[in-house]
Amino acid sequence: MKPVGLFLCTLMMAPALVAADPAADSAIHPQVKKVVEEVSAERIRATIEKLVSFGTRHTLSAQDDPDHGIGAARKWIFAEFQSYSPRLQVRYDHWRVKKTGRIFKDADLYNVIAVLPGKTMPEVEVVVSAHYDSINLGKLPAPAAAGERPLQVDWEKTAELPAPGACDDGSGIAAVMELARVMSQYEFAKTLVFIAFAGEEQGLVGGTLEAAQAKKDGTLIEAVLNNDIIGTDVTGDGRTGNSAVNVYSDDQLDSLAQGLARYVQWAGARYLPSLKVNVQYTQDRLGRGGDQTPFQQQGFSAVRLSTPNEILANQHHEGDTLENMSVPYTTRVAKLNAAAAAALALAPRTPDIWTVSAATGTAANAPAPPRLPMISRGRGYDAVLRWRAASPDANLKGYAVVTKATTAPFWEQEIFVGKVTEFTLEGVSIDDTKFGVKAIGNDGTESLVAAYVYPPRGKAEYKTEP
Repeated sequence: MKPVGLFLCTLMMAPALVAADPAADSAIHPQVKKVVEEVSAERIRATIEKLVSFGTRHTLSAQDDPDHGIGAARKWIFAEFQSYSPRLQVRYDHWRVKKTGRIFKDADLYNVIAVLPGKTMPEVEVVVSAHYDSINLGKLPAPAAAGERPLQVDWEKTAELPAPGACDDGSGIAAVMELARVMSQYEFAKTLVFIAFAGEEQGLVGGTLEAAQAKKDGTLIEAVLNNDIIGTDVTGDGRTGNSAVNVYSDDQLDSLAQGLARYVQWAGARYLPSLKVNVQYTQDRLGRGGDQTPFQQQGFSAVRLSTPNEILANQHHEGDTLENMSVPYTTRVAKLNAAAAAALALAPRTPDIWTVSAATGTAANAPAPPRLPMISRGRGYDAVLRWRAASPDANLKGYAVVTKATTAPFWEQEIFVGKVTEFTLEGVSIDDTKFGVKAIGNDGTESLVAAYVYPPRGKAEYKTEP
């Protein structure tokens, strides 16, 4: 597309968000709206009550007891998934995990998975997840003073203690199961995958194994929305608030995870404006982790949704009960998941902005050059952006270019450029502006933003004379 001249340059300096076409205007998608509205607080409460009834869901608790322990819990989750719709493909992903660390004996670990195949882009997956295992660390002594040896936990004993795990992570599992129930009544372009992980409390074991398998299989996961501790709206020191949720991404500016976190915020503003989405540019709470982490480590876009108001005294203890959490708050966070997952599963694929790697020809084992974003300097100080459609999509209306200052946390300007694969911004320097591009569907759905981010400069080493 030809440069648009001084008008565009002026547009880029304007502080307000700009949309040059109705396709870029905020629009409510009726199917997304219905999905959000049909999330039931009563169903979420009933699910948490049932999960608590198993006494403990410790990963190494009873496998064969019909009413108690993790074996009974996983079988119930499996059966519930099956009952929602014949279109859901339900399975176990099973691993035999060797004794190590918190896994105090060889153990069978089962992730419970329900897949809703997509209609037009079934190869692209949107994952909604949580962990169904729970743990009670027992009565621990006071925290060690600075410089002292950290507390030692008797991991074997934890398998026998009551661990209701209503909030951690019954709340997350209830949201995942409720979304599977509601969303399986509809059709989506992309495949939706609902996962209940085991082994999270032993070191993100189920998530780590699942992420590694997905990487090995070449699975095209577009997003992972991981829910962990989304059930409390009051802290242990009495601070209250049910109008906000934290979405943890990572620390790398304009990374895949940060892009997904912004998308969750966008979906929330459109479909659940009463819930403030706090985008956090950290991977998790300080020194802690969740099942989104191994997916990030494998190169997938993954975030964690969690309450800003935790009751730390109840977590990993017998006090993590339904009475000590908020079902209405859990329901609101579940609705946010529904909005983000449904909008993304209906949207076009994210544009491909990367160059195609080619062999260097210098040596048989020489590494391929890094893939770089297709951004360049045009005449003088123009910014030239190029991209490719990730796949044919009859629903595609066109593309929107987004920009922001290098210090800005969110995209500031947006320009709908039509069904083109190249755009030039006259007089806009690529050195002091951040750029991205997203696909817009005919129905107003929007893809994730592909951000033009260069990889870090490689470390150089030089030999010198002694």
